[in-house]
Amino acid sequence: MQLGINTVYAIGLLAAIVAFIYAVYLALWVKKQKNENKTIERIAGLIRDGAKTFMRKEYTVLAYFVAGAAVLIFLFLPKPLWAEGVDLNQNLTMTLAYIAGAIFSAVAGTIGIMVASLANARAAEAATHGIKPAFLIGFRGGAVMGLLVVGSCLLGVIGMLFITGNSSMLLGFSFGASSLALFAKAGGGIFTKTADVSADLAGKVELGIPEDDPRNPAVIADNVGDNVGDVAGMGADLFDSNIASMTAALVMAMALDGGKGKIGVLSMMVIVYAALGLISSIVGILTAKVTDKGGPTKALNNSTYVTTGVFLVLTALATLLFKGFEWRIWGASAVGLFVGVIIGLATNYFTDDNAPIVKKVAHASKTGPAFTILSGVSYGFMSVLPAMVGIAVSAMVAYKLCEPLGGPGYAMYGISMAAVGMLSIVGMIISNDAYGPIVDNARGLAEMGGLGEETIRVADELDSAGNTVKAVTKGFAIGAAGLTVISLLGAFMSEVNSALVELGRTAEQLIGFDVMNPNVFFGIMVGAAIPAVFSALLILGVDKNAQRMIAEIHRQFKEIKGLAEGKPGVEPEYNKCIDIATTGALKELIPAGLFAIISTLIVGFIGGVNAIGGFLLGNIISGLLLALFMSNAGGLWDNAKKYIESGNEGGKGSDAHKAGVIGDTVGDPFKDTAGPSINTQITVVSLVASLVATLFINFHLF
Repeated sequence: MQLGINTVYAIGLLAAIVAFIYAVYLALWVKKQKNENKTIERIAGLIRDGAKTFMRKEYTVLAYFVAGAAVLIFLFLPKPLWAEGVDLNQNLTMTLAYIAGAIFSAVAGTIGIMVASLANARAAEAATHGIKPAFLIGFRGGAVMGLLVVGSCLLGVIGMLFITGNSSMLLGFSFGASSLALFAKAGGGIFTKTADVSADLAGKVELGIPEDDPRNPAVIADNVGDNVGDVAGMGADLFDSNIASMTAALVMAMALDGGKGKIGVLSMMVIVYAALGLISSIVGILTAKVTDKGGPTKALNNSTYVTTGVFLVLTALATLLFKGFEWRIWGASAVGLFVGVIIGLATNYFTDDNAPIVKKVAHASKTGPAFTILSGVSYGFMSVLPAMVGIAVSAMVAYKLCEPLGGPGYAMYGISMAAVGMLSIVGMIISNDAYGPIVDNARGLAEMGGLGEETIRVADELDSAGNTVKAVTKGFAIGAAGLTVISLLGAFMSEVNSALVELGRTAEQLIGFDVMNPNVFFGIMVGAAIPAVFSALLILGVDKNAQRMIAEIHRQFKEIKGLAEGKPGVEPEYNKCIDIATTGALKELIPAGLFAIISTLIVGFIGGVNAIGGFLLGNIISGLLLALFMSNAGGLWDNAKKYIESGNEGGKGSDAHKAGVIGDTVGDPFKDTAGPSINTQITVVSLVASLVATLFINFHLF
């Protein structure tokens, strides 16, 4: 069957519309669930208001950044306004594409907040009736976000292609999404871990009060943080990863199809596969439920496996039916998806509290916090190997599979399709990820609302599954970012070579990067250092902010009479802690993000495109290693603490518990601030490199 581009657009648009309709149905279903406990509703209102306040302030700050970046893009991209033969419309279109990407990313985060604030209180109340109804509310709340975010991705990419027909404009759209996601993830991560660390250290360790005790002034800020960091931030992050993977594939596909404005079979495959991935996620979401034979972790994993199987079948049918669709390219996407599942399983082994590693760290905690840290760091480093090998193997297999189709260009396109394949089930991944903070909030609301020990136990079981699955989805997102940025390296080479052809310098075209070239080596060394410094800036932001909040908690317990004793009618000043977390997060997020972007520009203007090639290589390898280590070690420490709290190794209040809390405190900014922000950072610098490639060709010192 012969496919035309209009038919492909229709397939993508139909998939997005189906996803939107199903998301609205799920949102209305969640809203209909019982929400009758007045105490829980009041506390949920405080969480909702705190999240809205932070998001409003954060997006106001980011609006200034987007406006400034838009002016620079208009002046310099694709060509400086004063350059010979510049097309003003191209610069204006690139600017509008960038702004559109930023708006789409902001909407993705806002959707997450709205859904989470609907679902958390209802999940807490449903937990009084058992695990099945509470799980369904938490998961369906997360699924609304998953469907809307991925539907928006597809709609955005189709819209940009339909309006501009230019792959370079897609890079601008993707950069808008990525730059906003970088700051949203960093800001949300600093906010949430400031509150979490402060609540744990001042509450559980110093004062010996429960995790979500309403006497703790930081407890509302902690629950707000779950929304702005783990929901809004991760939604923007995965929106960015999905857009970037499709953009990289389309840039190379259109180059192979005949040029930037040529949409041929290879480009159509990207859109069709992405649309079928969204349909597969819808099927997977429909099947998710807790049975008598398995808990919530099994339910979440099974729905992921269903989504994976449906995607493989649907894309195989599409490859069979549509003329020009290549089985080798299907094989590349299948390899990417398969490796994504393997990375998830490996992460699960290192972070699940039913697996041996978490139990070993919990046991080590009996000897003191030093051994909690030492064992967690060691297993965290071990956990990096399966994912790094998986990414390397999938890239190599995809390259070799597609190389016979026409050489290195098709081989790099194969790697980009492996990334598209890995992210094909991103609707399910986001659903699982957003489930985590929703049930975490529900657990806090159950305790603050006085719903009883059995309800808290049910909520704890849901929360533990959420932590495990969050660790898996973070590993998956980082793995997908790895393949995406490898394919973005291919997109960078395509952009450089296209620019060289336009300049009549075809003899200088890139076919690879020689590490013995001093410019390339210079770039590798600098690029490898950037993720470490970027992570340090974010973790220091949490450190400084948490110290301020802990001082505020001490002040309130000292000055507010009856607070420590829990006298009726005496409440802490929750807003003071929310203000500290908000102000600190907004102060710290901009320097870290600008550091990564400015470093890329400096390296490019010093060493040119060869130095940037090395810079991207170093950044990718170092960034993936650090991101995987921090995400997995953080998830491991968190679940070791929860394993102890469930009555093992001495239970709550024991020395092992205090050591576990300290381990979790170290792991919090690892897994929820720095770790997941690095994969956005490597995407952003890759996109900056591609966008500014022409300037690097024309202006560099060496």
